[in-house]
This record gives sequence, structure tokens and C-alpha cells, in this order.
Amino acid sequence: MRKFILFIFVFSFQFFPVHGQDTLATVTAEKGDGIYSLLRKHGVNPYEYYHEFVDINLDNLRDSVHLYEGRTYAIPKVPLDTIPVVDSIQRQAKEVKEVEAKTYDIFGEKHKTVLSKSERLKGAIYYLVSGHGGPDPGAMAVYAGKSISEDEYAYDITLRLAKELLAHGASVYIIIRDENDGIREERILEMDRDEVAYPDKVIPLNQRDRLQQRVDIVNGLYKQNKGAYQRLIVTHVDSRSVGQNIDVFFYHHEKSQNGKRLAESIHKTFEAKYKQYQPNRTYSGTFEDRTSLFLVKKTHPAMTFIEIGNIRNEKDQRRILDPDNRQALAKWISEGVILDFEER
Repeated sequence: MRKFILFIFVFSFQFFPVHGQDTLATVTAEKGDGIYSLLRKHGVNPYEYYHEFVDINLDNLRDSVHLYEGRTYAIPKVPLDTIPVVDSIQRQAKEVKEVEAKTYDIFGEKHKTVLSKSERLKGAIYYLVSGHGGPDPGAMAVYAGKSISEDEYAYDITLRLAKELLAHGASVYIIIRDENDGIREERILEMDRDEVAYPDKVIPLNQRDRLQQRVDIVNGLYKQNKGAYQRLIVTHVDSRSVGQNIDVFFYHHEKSQNGKRLAESIHKTFEAKYKQYQPNRTYSGTFEDRTSLFLVKKTHPAMTFIEIGNIRNEKDQRRILDPDNRQALAKWISEGVILDFEER
């Protein structure tokens, strides 16, 4: 991990906008575009302006989150969004703002820089476990003639979640790790078997041994960080029958009030997002206790076990395979996590 300071210079301009003051720039969606990629392509930070984009284009989106190829979309106005004619003599630097940034190689070359957004999670410690990995790919399916597996998509979402939590000042342990994958923007994530368990332990072939290894790692770290606010988040992609479409849902330990509140906070966030962006669709995801699950039963930190969707269902595949959707899922989970921390 490397740390550096990014300096952002803010200038004062006198200019005449080329477009009218209330005119928004418009762009046409091309094949393969998602909201995040479209905004990035046109120089707009997708993490800051995603929701504004959806709000101004809501009537022109499929399921309130997907673009239609060939349709025109308005781009949110950002600072200096219009083209200015600048009087260079009157251009003056008003302030220099320091933005702290750190780099984490595990996120991959394109995503390794984490800019600080806030310190809302300062003092919080999170253990993130993505399902399966190593010799166990988890649930599998075929998409566009290629095999896809649960562990690759659960891991990608987990990395995106880790980056969001770090940006808000949390300490994060990524328990299942693949040093050469990073956050990926492809729909089909190539399968491999080289994941390890924190810090660099070989993942056992036997299922119970695999789960016990994760329990031992998390409980060891929990003991090491005794006295701190600590939470565990486990991410899986479900494998029910092919025809069964499911919403994101959450499990917790039946006797853990803190685990219940964490699951409820994320669930509440998802309900609010669906109501905002898909008002004509009922969100059917739930949160409930399921102590029979090994990691739920055996780990010490308060925790939630998240099922993202059904990798064998065509509708759920759209949610899981689209990199913009994976980013949105991670962002919504992180907002629920922040809600839980701030309301504790």
C-alpha cells in the first residue's frame, strides 16, 4: 500500500457559456454502455453523479437502472460543465485543497487509488469474506457459451465494497484474496483457482476445512482487535433453480442484536433504493436469522451474510454480470453499513 497527497487547484473564472445556463449536455448510449461507463467516458465521476443521472433520465431507463442502446441521455452538470471563454489575466487560484489518497494493489492497476471521501467509518473494522474460492468455484452457470462461477462475481463485489469502506475511513481485512485479479470491468469474469485466505494461506479442498479456516482467521483477527467496533460481511451468489429470480437478501445470527441491526440497515437501504429508482417494482429481499450456516454460527464479530442473486437465473445474471450493477450493489451495501455504524 502506498500513500500520497493529491493537490486539487480551484480557480476563479470569468466566462461566457456556449450553451444556455439551463441546458444539459446530451450523449447517445452505444452498445455495451452502462451508466457508470457512460459517465466515465464523458468525464463525469460516476460515483458522485450516478443518482443525479438516474433522476434526470428516469423515464428513459429500463428497470430504472439500464440504458437503451441508441437513445439520448442528459449528463448531469458538474463544475465547469460548460465550455468557457477564459480571460487568462483574471484567472486566479483561490485555494489548494489537500485530498488524501492511498493505493492498494489488490484492487488492480486501474482501481488501486482510493481517494478519501469522508471519515464517517473512522474506528470501524470490517472483515469481508467472499464465498468459495481456491479449489471451490461455488455455483456455476453458462453465459454466452462460457462457464461463469459464483466465486469470481462475489469477489469482485467484495473488492468494490472494500474500496467504498476504505474511502470512508474504515479499516478493512479482505479475507479471501486474489492478488492478480483486482476489480474487473468485464461481464464474463475468467475463472481461476489461485485465491488464498488472509494473509496468504492455501485454501483447503475439503469444504468443512475451508469454512473452519475462515472462522479461525476472522476470530483470530477479532481477538487481536478486541475492544474495537468490528463487523463481518460475507458475500455469496445463490444457486437456486434456474427459473427462480431472487432479490438481494441478508442473514444474521438469531442471538446477535448487532448482527440483526447490520442486516436490517443494509436491507433498509436496498428498500429505499428500489423505491427511488424502481418505483413500479416491489423489492422482495428479506433479512432473517439463519444460525445454521457455519460462518453465521461460528464467527465472533456481529455479521451479515448476503446473497446477491441467483447466478443460474437469466434476470439475476443481468444484475450480476453487468459491472455497473456490481458497483451499484457494493455502493448500496456500503451505504447500509454506514447507516448501521452511525446509528449504533
